[in-house]
Formats: sequence, C-alpha cells, structure tokens
Amino acid sequence: MTPTDAPDAGLRRAVLIVAILNGAYFGIEFAVAVGIGSVSLLADSVDFLEDASINLLIFFAVAWAARTRSLVGRGLAMLILVPALATIWIAVAKILDPQPPEVGALSLAAAGALAINLLSAVLLVRHRHHAGSLPKAAWLSARNDVLANIAIIGAALVTLVWSSGWPDIVVGIGIGLLNADAARAVWLAARAERLDAEGAEA
Repeated sequence: MTPTDAPDAGLRRAVLIVAILNGAYFGIEFAVAVGIGSVSLLADSVDFLEDASINLLIFFAVAWAARTRSLVGRGLAMLILVPALATIWIAVAKILDPQPPEVGALSLAAAGALAINLLSAVLLVRHRHHAGSLPKAAWLSARNDVLANIAIIGAALVTLVWSSGWPDIVVGIGIGLLNADAARAVWLAARAERLDAEGAEA
C-alpha cells in the first residue's frame, strides 16, 4: 500500500470508534433479540457485526501486511455467518409460531441501534470519498442501517395496533435479504484491498 493510499489518522480514529461502538452494540442487540424472539433485531445485529469487521479492517490496513489483512478478513467473514444462521433459525421458528416480540424491548433496542448508526454515519461521512473501497463501504453501510432501524421501529408501532409477530418477521426477512451477502461483502472487501496493495507494490 502506498503512502497516499493509507488511511489518515482522522479516518483511523473514526473507524476505530465506529468498530468499538458496533461491536459492543452487536452483543447488546443480539442478546435482546434472542431474549424476546425478534427476527428483525437479530438480522440487524448481523449488520453491527459486519460494520465492526469492516471498520476494524480499515483501522489495521496500515499496520498489517496485505496477506494478514486478507486472512483476518476471511476470519471475520466466517464469524458473521454465526448470527446470520441464528437469524434464519429464529425466522423459521417464528413463521411456524408468529408470536409478537415484546414491543417495549424491541422499540428500545431499535432506538439504541438507530442512535449508534446515526453517530457512526456522522463520524464516517467526511471520509466517504477516501481512497480505497472499504471507507465508502463503511459509510454506505452505516447510512443504510439507519433506514433498517427506522423500519424496525415501524414494525414495533404496527405491532402495537396489530398484535402479531408478522411485522417483525417481514422486516427481519427484509433486512436479512438486504444483508444476506454480509459475510461475502467482508470477504470480497478484504480480497479487494489485498489486490489493490499488490497492484501498488508491483
């Protein structure tokens, strides 16, 4: 990687904060989702793990060799598959027995997720045109996650009127479909960064 391609100090600081926030909230949202049986929250928690992974890759892009970044990226991609598979499992169970999740916990967790994603988007917005594919991917992911969180809050409001698990299921499946390639995205992003670095060194 050439010096001009290296993320600057401001970008590295921003992505480290975003990675920590997303990694921490993944654990919170995943636990709440499993506790109340929410498909949409569980699908959204996969986004937090994906975002934490991408931002960590950006942070270590300077310090680590391309081969190391590629290996770590693949490991993170495999890690993302774990909650993704859990989402599928809960979605199937909920379709067979569409009981509504607890609306208060669903709304509170979604509001917290919205706050984290808004903060992440604000931190990353100034770096979205930085050289390399990962900074832009990180910004777009944070921006799109804000919309997903609004959809979850909308599902909670619908559930207040119509006591059914289907609003949560529909939103969860929608988020899952939009992020079905989350692991693939991290895998390919790490690979792209490695190829870019090898091209610069050639």
